[in-house]
Amino acid sequence: MFFRIQTDNTYKDYGPAPFVVDIRKATLKNDNFRTTLWTGTHLQLTLMSIPVGGEIGLEKHNTLDQFLRLESGHGLVMMGKSQDKLDFQMNITSGYVVLIPAGTYHNLVNKGNVPIKLYSIYAPPAHQHGTVHKTKEEADKAE
Repeated sequence: MFFRIQTDNTYKDYGPAPFVVDIRKATLKNDNFRTTLWTGTHLQLTLMSIPVGGEIGLEKHNTLDQFLRLESGHGLVMMGKSQDKLDFQMNITSGYVVLIPAGTYHNLVNKGNVPIKLYSIYAPPAHQHGTVHKTKEEADKAE
């Protein structure tokens, strides 16, 4: 099949086949820390759920740009050129988009009382096709 429409609650990596999804619905239903939903040659879509008090964790991607969009929750996004100087900090909530250039240290900390639900686009892909991490601890071990 060359075209897929994701309509149920089964989330797996549908790439690199053409794919259509209600991204808001899929993001809000995802309870895993990270689920790759689509991986292509030059782009990857992941869903994330960050628990209350949790965080993505300080990271830097040297060779890719990243896009985040919050569908629910609120948190503090921090970015900077070095890990000890995250001089850009901003509180964000549902509807906000964060664009992270390659080579930028960044983190997102959940400051609310509900999980943050977001989707992330990496260009090029950052994770192996089919990656699912139920928790941040599982993600940290894998990376």
